[in-house]
Amino acid sequence: MPLWEEKSEAWHEVQPGVRRRILAHDPGVMMVLYRIAPGSRFAMHSHPHVQSGTVLEGGGRFQVGPETWTLRVGSSYTVPSNVPHELLSDPVVPTVVLDVFTPRREEFLAETVRPDRA
Repeated sequence: MPLWEEKSEAWHEVQPGVRRRILAHDPGVMMVLYRIAPGSRFAMHSHPHVQSGTVLEGGGRFQVGPETWTLRVGSSYTVPSNVPHELLSDPVVPTVVLDVFTPRREEFLAETVRPDRA
């Protein structure tokens, strides 16, 4: 059973103002922490994975398909498979989001670090 600890080399800038760290994963699930600078846009995208998440700090405007949601601390959501979505983060404070993908995002595996304990 793997255990990952916090370390600076686990963080990757994936878009301007958007950094992520793969927290834990196995073939069926992946947990990802995002730190998003104020006023940053996490560009419109979609993927075959179901994405559920919660806002730990900050918030913003989250467009999911034809809907636009206002996210704030404590907001939680699920984005179904293949639905386009985009986040414009709070213009003043940093935003921290915890997302869980199922199954795991294979294309993110290059960003993972070795577990501290296996």
